[in-house]
Amino acid sequence: MQRGEFKRDEYKRNPPKALVQGRDTPRRGGKARDGFEQGDFNRDRATNPMFAPGPVASNPDFPRLSKRMAELGLCSRREADEWIVNGWVKVDGKVVDVLGTRVAPDAGIEISKAAEKHQSEIVTILLHKPVGYVSGQAEDGYEPAVVLVHPDNQWEDDPVRKTFQRGFLKGLAPAGRLDIDSTGLLVLTQDGRVARQLIGEDSTIEKEYLVRVEGELSAEGLKKLNFGLALDGVALKPAKVSWQNEDQLRFVLREGKKRQIRRMCELVGLHVVGLKRVRIGSVTLGKLPVGQWRYLKPGERF
Repeated sequence: MQRGEFKRDEYKRNPPKALVQGRDTPRRGGKARDGFEQGDFNRDRATNPMFAPGPVASNPDFPRLSKRMAELGLCSRREADEWIVNGWVKVDGKVVDVLGTRVAPDAGIEISKAAEKHQSEIVTILLHKPVGYVSGQAEDGYEPAVVLVHPDNQWEDDPVRKTFQRGFLKGLAPAGRLDIDSTGLLVLTQDGRVARQLIGEDSTIEKEYLVRVEGELSAEGLKKLNFGLALDGVALKPAKVSWQNEDQLRFVLREGKKRQIRRMCELVGLHVVGLKRVRIGSVTLGKLPVGQWRYLKPGERF
């Protein structure tokens, strides 16, 4: 008998149990779970939703539809996902309702009337934030500024005559920060386009502040405030800084690092004793009283 023939003969006389019982016998580990009956793994794989294939991009180098919509300023990416799922978006005349779909950069994108109506119902609110409130989430016992947005605090001279609804608070978030010890114009919005415009990576919107300071500022120090300072090892963008009066500076910035103005002043020997934001883009704080809010007007743009 040749070497190995004994094992082959033994295999024929006593084949593995799974071969005798057929394919319905579960393989090792083939327990009934994850939506399959015992032993039916291969038979059910094609129809079980667990293995449903995701959308196949026509060109993996093309941008996702939601990203492209945000780039075009149609809406935010989060809103785009919602609109796509709802069937409110057409690409080159065809409805696209699958998330993750990629489209050519020059594709024609249309949104339905339903999407336009949804967009018209979202709000942007301008609040004159008092000292002692944080811009975003509550922290260290301090309340977020959004708690001030209720009917009793609406400015009586608000030019927008819109009835306040509790739904306006859903998804209402600050588009930019204002320190707890600072006051002035704070934008709270449900509109992803506004948020992108004000705090997106490519935002160039100006923010204007009036800053009361203590200390001596040399001509060289004023020059550095305008350009020449760095925070955390990163050079700051050019600013516009000038004297408003004998103890107050006017800052115009195109960026908003945490406590930026206070830290800039410290670098040139000044101490900030008061800070108020009075303008964002072309929208001004105006006569809006401290602690009160108004709606962004339909034709008002940052």
